[in-house]
Amino acid sequence: MAITSTGLDAATYVDYTEAPTVEDKTSLTNDDFMMLLLAQLQNQDPTEPTDTEQILTQTSQLAALEATDKTNKALEDLAASLTAANDFSTVAAIGKTADMGSDAIAHEKGTTSSFEVYFPSDVEQGIVNITDLDGNAVATIDMGTNPAGVYQFDWDGLTASGASAEDGIYRVNADYTTPTGESLSTRLGAYPIESVRFENGTTLLKVGSSYVPLENVVEIY
Repeated sequence: MAITSTGLDAATYVDYTEAPTVEDKTSLTNDDFMMLLLAQLQNQDPTEPTDTEQILTQTSQLAALEATDKTNKALEDLAASLTAANDFSTVAAIGKTADMGSDAIAHEKGTTSSFEVYFPSDVEQGIVNITDLDGNAVATIDMGTNPAGVYQFDWDGLTASGASAEDGIYRVNADYTTPTGESLSTRLGAYPIESVRFENGTTLLKVGSSYVPLENVVEIY
């Protein structure tokens, strides 16, 4: 049963290559319509000029197209502003705690299950408790004396009696005392947010040794 400190100051690096800009030729702009209208007027038959009502209709369509373009541009700018504001608010969460909403692990009989637990305060003495879904004790891991931080534990799958635990879902919680004698508890699934990464439109939070999608977090405090 091993305990490993994951470290809390990981830096990230993202390679970025700007793609070449490709002009969209699949739709006409208001400039294209204006050019078509001018070409029509320049090449009309002098003996049969374009009907005034038709010109007014085309001009109205041009004005409507321009108004639509401006509305779309305004909506795009608004969406970009909202996205930037949302990203900023997420960055502000660095240093807070992200709760994944579960303290459970899935264990397969005969294998070793690894998991991480966050201890917000220094540990003078601590015990990690593994229980079944009914709260019955299955195994314990001695935390020992360690500073506050995120620690990885490897459960060999053996119960307190030495038998192999069956396949199933198990809960992981810990009880510990601080150097000042204060009794505290913690559990799997709640970790400090170390950094935020934006990748392909997805916001990822660095918790423990992994990046998880923001949508997987049920609470930040």
